[in-house]
Amino acid sequence: MTKWLLFGVIALLTGCQSPQRNTIVNHENYRLETLHQAQGADQRIRFLVMHYTAEDFHSSLKTLTDEHVSAHYLLPAHPSLQQGKPLAYQLVPEEMRAWHAGASSWRGRTHLNDTSIGIEIVNQGFSRTLLGTHWQAYTPEQITLLIQLSREIIKRYAIEPTNVVGHSDIAPQRKQDPGPLFPWQQLAQEGLGAWPDQGDVERYLAGRDKHAAVPMDRILVKLARYGYAVEPSWDLKQQRNVLVAFQMHFRPNDYHGEPDAESEAIIDALLSKYGSTR
Repeated sequence: MTKWLLFGVIALLTGCQSPQRNTIVNHENYRLETLHQAQGADQRIRFLVMHYTAEDFHSSLKTLTDEHVSAHYLLPAHPSLQQGKPLAYQLVPEEMRAWHAGASSWRGRTHLNDTSIGIEIVNQGFSRTLLGTHWQAYTPEQITLLIQLSREIIKRYAIEPTNVVGHSDIAPQRKQDPGPLFPWQQLAQEGLGAWPDQGDVERYLAGRDKHAAVPMDRILVKLARYGYAVEPSWDLKQQRNVLVAFQMHFRPNDYHGEPDAESEAIIDALLSKYGSTR
C-alpha cells in the first residue's frame, strides 16, 4: 500500500509540472540547440527613415524595383482599398537591407541602410516657379496609412522616438525629403517620433525675440548632441544645410537656415526631453 501510494504521489507531481520547451530546431541536414541564448545581442533595426519619391506612383515603382535603389515600403498618394483596407506595397522584406539611405549618419551610426527600414511616400516634392518654391502636400489617406504601418514597425523593433527620421536628417548635405510639409508633429502626437514640448521651448526661449541671432557654432554643437552629423571642416553652406534639415523637421514654417533663438530653444527642448548622444 505504501509503495503504491508513493508511486501515485510521484506521478501526480510529475503531471503538474509544465512540459519542458523543445529547444531543438530540426533542419534538413543538421539540428540546432536554441536553449542557450547570448546576452550580448541587440536589435539590428534601429531607425525608421521617411522619404518622398519625387515621382508619380508608376515611375516610383519602376525606380524602386530596379537594381540601383530600393525601399522596404512604397505608399501611393491615394491607396486603393483591398477588402476595405488601404494597400501599401512592400518591395523589400524587413529582414533584408534596402538601398534607400545612401551615405548617411545619425546619432553616431553611419551607413544606415544596414540598420533601418525605409518608407517611400509618393509625393512630387518641390517645384520652383517665379513665385518661389512650391511643395506638394501629402494626402490625408496616405498619412493615415503611414501612421498605421509605422506604428507596427516601431513596435516590432522598439525604435526610439529620436530614431524616426527623414532622409534630410540623416543626409542633410544631399537630401531635402520628406520636406517641410511632412506632418512630423501629427506623427509624434500618435506616439511615432520625437517632438518638443511647447512649454519647454518657451522656457528655453526665456523671453528672447525668437528671431534674435545666436552663434552658429553654438547651434551646431547642440545639433550634434541631438544626433545630426556635424563636421568641424564644414563651410557656411554646409552648416546651413544641416540647420535647414533640422528646421524643416521641427520648425517647418521657417527653414531658412538662420541660427536664431527659437531654433536654439527647440533643440534645447528636444535635448531636455530625449537626452543627448554625447
